[in-house]
Amino acid sequence: MIAEVLRDAEERMLKGVDVLRKEYATIRAGRANPGILDKVMVEYYGAPTPINQLANISAPEPRLLVIQAWEKSVLPAIERAIMKSDLGLNPSSDGVVIRLIIPQLTAERRVELVKKVKKEAEEARVAARNVRRDVNDRLKKLEKDHGASKDEIKRAQEDVQKMTDKIIKEIEYVMKTKESEITEV
Repeated sequence: MIAEVLRDAEERMLKGVDVLRKEYATIRAGRANPGILDKVMVEYYGAPTPINQLANISAPEPRLLVIQAWEKSVLPAIERAIMKSDLGLNPSSDGVVIRLIIPQLTAERRVELVKKVKKEAEEARVAARNVRRDVNDRLKKLEKDHGASKDEIKRAQEDVQKMTDKIIKEIEYVMKTKESEITEV
């Protein structure tokens, strides 16, 4: 019973780190990364559809993304969606592919992005601590309802704390990596 609770806790904490990594992938960091288009939705046959389901996105150069639509008729819709997005990118189309030139980040924009990265990391840390709190409550309930010994519960709570510390270190590592990627000129 306790092992099941601990497995669930670890799974939930690791999911939080995965969500953080996916969120960081959408943050533009000076170099071309197809992940920055993950949140851009294109109106396709009346339904909002992610760009990566309508086209192949590649980064042939450090400051260039090339979008090759599987249907040429969807190119104007992809262009409109990119212009409407908050990415601040201007697509240029030649009728076959769309090219997105990634401009150099300004110093002010880098500072804003670093703040955003830190905010996202703090949210991930809070989520991990919330999982810890929920698990500790479940462990106390197990002690009360199912007669688990105080020693077992105490050991399990120590394991949860170690797990939380490990996850928070992982979040810090991911944050520092993204921060250095943003500040790199």
